[in-house]
Amino acid sequence: MHTSHRPSLMTPPLHVVVPASSRPAPGSQPLSLPASPGTLPPPADRPELSFNRRRFLRWTGAAGLGALCPPLPLLRSAGFDDSWDPDRPLLQSGRPLVVQPVLMYRLPVPKELSSWKSWGGVQTPAAVAEEVQRITKELKAIAAANEGLFEFRSVAEVSTPEQAAAVQRQTYDVTLIYACTGGGDLLRACADPARDTLIFVRHRSGPVYYWYEALSVKYLDTRDAGAAADPSAGNFVAHVDDVVVDDPGELTWRLRALNAVRNTRGARVLALGGAWGKYSPDAPQQARERFGLEIVDVGYEDLAARLERARSNPALLAAAERWADRYLALPGTTLKTDRPFVVNAFILYRLFKDQMAEHNATAFTVKSCMGTIIPMSRTTACLTLSLLNDEGHAAFCESDFVVVPAGLLLRQLTRQPVFLHNSTFPHQGVATCAHCTAPRRMDGRRYEPAQILTHYESEYGAAPKVEIPVGQRVSFVNPEYTRGRWVGFQGVIQDNPFYDICRSQQDVTLLGRWQALRREVRDSHWLMVYGDWLPATGYAAHKLGLTWEDLSAT
Repeated sequence: MHTSHRPSLMTPPLHVVVPASSRPAPGSQPLSLPASPGTLPPPADRPELSFNRRRFLRWTGAAGLGALCPPLPLLRSAGFDDSWDPDRPLLQSGRPLVVQPVLMYRLPVPKELSSWKSWGGVQTPAAVAEEVQRITKELKAIAAANEGLFEFRSVAEVSTPEQAAAVQRQTYDVTLIYACTGGGDLLRACADPARDTLIFVRHRSGPVYYWYEALSVKYLDTRDAGAAADPSAGNFVAHVDDVVVDDPGELTWRLRALNAVRNTRGARVLALGGAWGKYSPDAPQQARERFGLEIVDVGYEDLAARLERARSNPALLAAAERWADRYLALPGTTLKTDRPFVVNAFILYRLFKDQMAEHNATAFTVKSCMGTIIPMSRTTACLTLSLLNDEGHAAFCESDFVVVPAGLLLRQLTRQPVFLHNSTFPHQGVATCAHCTAPRRMDGRRYEPAQILTHYESEYGAAPKVEIPVGQRVSFVNPEYTRGRWVGFQGVIQDNPFYDICRSQQDVTLLGRWQALRREVRDSHWLMVYGDWLPATGYAAHKLGLTWEDLSAT
């Protein structure tokens, strides 16, 4: 380990050799996965169903849909020296998904010597009231377990098309139809084609619903995303994938997917050094057109001027020293490069955040992050991007807009940092994932052990070698260039080796039809997140008009 002196923004030596024989410390125990995809543990202080917007704004730092990134103290402002805090909860950007639950029913009128009622356990006003209470209780539990993601309106009781029309005049994002009883005319009236629609029916979770039997392809679209237009499509109430039977977990991950889609569309991304796409020159334009991303190109001249000012800012230099001290004191952190590289990485972190704040950007990416940044910052951007991700920002190297949209979606969906890494050729059910910018806070809470080394290719700067726990289940997304097709697969961390490749590296046992992944090798970037998120990601991809293939599905 280097135990260097502590000058501010000094020029560290250009060659720091890390012994190839160095081995990482053993990883910690695997994470326990949630029972259903996308379910978070409920906070103790969240009893209400209606979402507290003021509390959400305080929690996320957001100021509304038009200002998803919190205002940050800039270099010229006071008070910035406490802005890096590893104990602070992960920053979450975006707005909650507003959901209108609708209990759809018609009460029967008894007729002697006649078949006068349909299937269904809700046949009286008392049963309606009881079902409203049951729905409210279930949605409270979902809201509590996914704090900040959903705003559920009060359950609307709808038994006529006129009542359905009155509900649709309100402002919300998603219609959640509890299709209890009533005819097809009422079901079509409850579904607003201008909004996303989910349909929930009961089999065993309460009184059985008539529409548990009656839902069919007469009302449900079955086409894959991107399929040719169908003249009858206007008659569909929803897609077959929009139907949930009994399971609150399945309802939750669909809602999370819809929330992620809404907060990915229109996101503003600051691209330092410009935007491009690996093997896809049209990637930035496709990201704008398909996903509505606002890409803000910022030149390196701006960063160079900021670094020049930073060199004469004693308060910032002192703050960077303190932040470096605290970071290196995190449990499981081992320094194996020169300490000034770490200090300079924190200065770069401060300047990147300033640029994001000034451009109201919720995400950050950097092009030419090796050759261009090294001379002006006297470090590498690797540790800096890791810090931004650990804080809760979406931050990616290489400015590759083939994968940036998928990275933004996964960040919103999982509420966890995302690891963008290089792909390798699968063999014997194993592939290696490697890059120098891995987040350490991959579960959104704890910091995984890490060695802080040089960036591999330059043997310069500061880059984390993150040790992901052996046995940790992870999900991957592999976009097929800009062709509108995403491939998903799962794996389990097998080892954290120390090959002569990018510093954060994991050998992963691939699950499912791993042989099919060999046909998907494009020398491209993949995206990794903790946990099983493939069903929700595939559902979101469909909503975005993408073709989705899950290689882990049996």
